[in-house]
Amino acid sequence: MKPFLTLISCAVLAVMLYVTISASLQQDIVSATRQLWPDPWFRATLADAYCGFLFFWLWVVWREQSAARSAFWLILIMTLGNIAMAGYLLVQLRHIRSGENLDRLFSRKVSP
Repeated sequence: MKPFLTLISCAVLAVMLYVTISASLQQDIVSATRQLWPDPWFRATLADAYCGFLFFWLWVVWREQSAARSAFWLILIMTLGNIAMAGYLLVQLRHIRSGENLDRLFSRKVSP
């Protein structure tokens, strides 16, 4: 399961980096937002994405148990979205040895 989660996370990271860089080369985010903001579906999709980011971040807070690390990840998730989320999962997966149970991924970290 670890290789599958790693593959999916890498794929999400690659896709998001590609589409983000491509979009950034064509138009900056400020002018795009100004142009798209009147569309109610844009606002609904944006709210949906940020609510999802918030839910993911709550899992990060629960796992990390460090206010500083949680705040760091909040900033990354709210600014980079799925790029940061895929990165977080990849970082967590690196701490799991090959063949080790993934229960550790879904439990709280033990403070050193």
